[in-house]
Amino acid sequence: MGVREARIKQDAAKDQGFRWRGGEVSRVEGFSDAVFGFALTLLVVSLEVPKTFTALLTTLRGFVAFGICFALLYLVWERHYTFFRRYGLVDGMTLAVNGVLLFVVLLYVYPLKFLFTMFIDSLMRIGANSPSAVGIAAHDIPLLFMIYGLGFAAIFGLFALLHFHAWQQREALELNTGEQFITRASILRNLLMASIGLLSAGIACVIPLHLVGIAGYIYLLVSVVETLHGHLEGEGRRKPDPQPGDTSDHPPLTR
Repeated sequence: MGVREARIKQDAAKDQGFRWRGGEVSRVEGFSDAVFGFALTLLVVSLEVPKTFTALLTTLRGFVAFGICFALLYLVWERHYTFFRRYGLVDGMTLAVNGVLLFVVLLYVYPLKFLFTMFIDSLMRIGANSPSAVGIAAHDIPLLFMIYGLGFAAIFGLFALLHFHAWQQREALELNTGEQFITRASILRNLLMASIGLLSAGIACVIPLHLVGIAGYIYLLVSVVETLHGHLEGEGRRKPDPQPGDTSDHPPLTR
């Protein structure tokens, strides 16, 4: 058994209450992994070894922002990985939505890096005249928050669409009661996450410039959404499996 197969088997065992329908790693998953890897490559500050201590400090400052961006992209990849392992869908709709999702991830790599580099610079009080500082006029900061918020909303809105498509295929996938509940909870989770991005972008549009930082604090609501989802998913895992001959677990599709 290969490393990937062992990892999948181990993760499937941890995801109690949800049968993983993804078999062999599909071409779409392999391609998606390559795109995520390329996105991480674009985040790297520099491959050149620093030649002075000052250059080393500048590089390390850049890697703080890189680390934050890496963590965020990893969380997006983990959500992508779990979706394809749980549902194993490779139909046309899934491929189309996944393609748009990968496009948005690549498109927002540089805004993501720029925003968190600016954030780290402000925490470390790096002046605008520093060679490592990002350059942005104060009146452009709301636009930066808008760009980031719309990208954030697009990514999680597409995840919501993927899970909604899986919900529509619940009979074909033979989702049991708990799996259906978790799928609906995942739709809600991603819609709420997308709403946070839209809310942040909207606040950045209308709030006075000296208060625009509030648009960033809106993302603290992510912890609330994740806590709610954890509670709902735990409730879904506790739902009993259907008994033999019980067809109430798979209600007819409503059009």
